[in-house]
Amino acid sequence: MPAEYSHDNIRFQYPENWRVEEDDLWAGKHSITVYSPEGAFWSVSVYPRDADPQKLAEAAVEAMRQEYDTLEYQSAPLTLAGRSLVGYEMNFFLLDLVCTAQVHSVRTSQGTYVFFSQGWDRDYEKLAAVFQAMTVSCLNSIKRLSYWDPPDV
Repeated sequence: MPAEYSHDNIRFQYPENWRVEEDDLWAGKHSITVYSPEGAFWSVSVYPRDADPQKLAEAAVEAMRQEYDTLEYQSAPLTLAGRSLVGYEMNFFLLDLVCTAQVHSVRTSQGTYVFFSQGWDRDYEKLAAVFQAMTVSCLNSIKRLSYWDPPDV
């Protein structure tokens, strides 16, 4: 049975053997990271509603470019839980192994959410469905206001 995280505007299900860490260090943002036993991770951060999802996703890519000079990335928009997310898939080398990361962002009635996941390539393929399920569970917990969050067509 999955565990559930719920605090403020963030609620999602995750595997019960994964470790959760909260981070409130950045003003105007609440962030939660969940780590797999193998070291892969998924995180969600909530920014104010007026934050631009595209700019937040691009900022994540730029931060990764600063950290990893081997970074390759491509646009990877996604539709989950009836919402359109902007985002990127990234690949880079770390300790002579290939890593995969993804960032996706969406504006909702409760804030602008940024989802980030990362892991070794060999693990990422197995965990991609888990990361996506966690993102969907979080998106499904966000109330839709008809005047703010019309369903995507």
